[in-house]
Amino acid sequence: MNVEKIADWVDYGFIGLLGLLSLIGLWLILERYFYYRHLDLRSFREKEELEIALGENMTMIASIGANAPFIGLLGTVVGIMVTFVTIGQSGLVETKEIMVGLALALKTTAGGILVAIPVIWFYNLLGRKAEILVAKWEIMKRRGEI
Repeated sequence: MNVEKIADWVDYGFIGLLGLLSLIGLWLILERYFYYRHLDLRSFREKEELEIALGENMTMIASIGANAPFIGLLGTVVGIMVTFVTIGQSGLVETKEIMVGLALALKTTAGGILVAIPVIWFYNLLGRKAEILVAKWEIMKRRGEI
């Protein structure tokens, strides 16, 4: 396989995967947000069934946020390897060529971090909202409203 094709695969493959993960994360975050917003606490008789309903899709959101930096890092490692192979094959020892290759390789790590930060932030926000909903349910249960 040609080194340039591998470099393109790193660019499009890893950045594309991170883009797909960000879209999936956004979809799941919006689904949870609107579900929490329109949730009728009175429809739950047991606390456990409420907790199960509130926890749906949260594991996937957390997994995306936790793994996006590692996918980006893997892209960087492969990009650096491609840079070293290119240097080795061409015999170039120009600083400019090395730095350009390494800088391009680092963009996947930046992409992974860029995906992870908002996903984890929203995961924490949704987790706190779920805790508040459970607390409200418990108050309603004690008052006899459920």
